[in-house]
Amino acid sequence: MCGILGYVGKDYNREQFERALESMSHRGPDDSGTFVKHFGEKIVALGHKRLAIIDLSSMANQPMSTPDHRYTIVFNGEIYNYKDLRAELESIGITFRTNSDTEVLLWALVKWGKDYLTCLDGIFVFAFLNNDTGDLILARDQLGVKPLYYSEYHGNFVFASEVKALLYLGVKPCLRREMVGEYLTNLWVMEPDTLFKDI
Repeated sequence: MCGILGYVGKDYNREQFERALESMSHRGPDDSGTFVKHFGEKIVALGHKRLAIIDLSSMANQPMSTPDHRYTIVFNGEIYNYKDLRAELESIGITFRTNSDTEVLLWALVKWGKDYLTCLDGIFVFAFLNNDTGDLILARDQLGVKPLYYSEYHGNFVFASEVKALLYLGVKPCLRREMVGEYLTNLWVMEPDTLFKDI
């Protein structure tokens, strides 16, 4: 299952971020990791709760960075065609340290960029950070199988696999009463809406 967490802004609070990540511990009991990078006044923090499935080794823990530390990723999901993508990347000289689909996705984004997302067969959500420029790509599979919630508040942008993690980061929940009927009828709220205003 796994869980991802992210923060972009000027008011980063490490303890708050760690509590938000811990709130999703049931999503990934095998490992927990964080990555924090300063870009002038802006701070980007990425967090991950890991449920190890494809590569059980600690080398596949996340956040995962390229050996030169130029790029970092947090990922939840499964890339079904990762072996084919890996072979294609190896044919252009990429050497892999793990047997994970996470590392394959990381290198595919480094080499081919976000346009390559259409070549992915799988269910996924990820955040991919360029540590030189501060550019962040946040994406999910075309069907939206893997959850991703986000919010902007006080000039900060936050995202997570669960709404409650956002609350730990300072997002103030405000129930959208007009959505309660839809939730009680369907047991979910149709995307892109949620039960909460500004999430």
